[in-house]
Amino acid sequence: MFQGSNNINMDAKGRIAIPTRCRDELVAACGGQVVITAHMQERCLCVYPLSEWTQNILPQIQALPTAYKQAARVQRLVIGYAHEFTLDANGRVLLPPTLREFAGLEKKLMLVGLGNKYELWDEQAWNATLEDIGDEPIPEAMLNLSI
Repeated sequence: MFQGSNNINMDAKGRIAIPTRCRDELVAACGGQVVITAHMQERCLCVYPLSEWTQNILPQIQALPTAYKQAARVQRLVIGYAHEFTLDANGRVLLPPTLREFAGLEKKLMLVGLGNKYELWDEQAWNATLEDIGDEPIPEAMLNLSI
């Protein structure tokens, strides 16, 4: 299970280094093979272990009924932006320009563990997201949390 948040930097060529603890978790989960793709609701990237992607995520996205415009949009985003990578010995990945542009990634990034995946955010966008409490009502399921 992936959790926690990490500040990381991206160099001018678009390379990032996954922090050691996260890299070790990814190597244990999938031998360091990951799929990085667009998030379907936010301007960030999702980093999935390859096994999670192929066994769970991809089949769900492919099964969406493309007769619906929103379903087709999700398929285009999530499958269309998906790139498969193998972390090198130092946990580095070269993010293609399309992914960097989609998420608005600059030099300072946040890598955030969310259970079955990591999210990769531009640091300023991450901070803005945390500040935005929104105007939606609190879902019923959240009212009973004891955290």
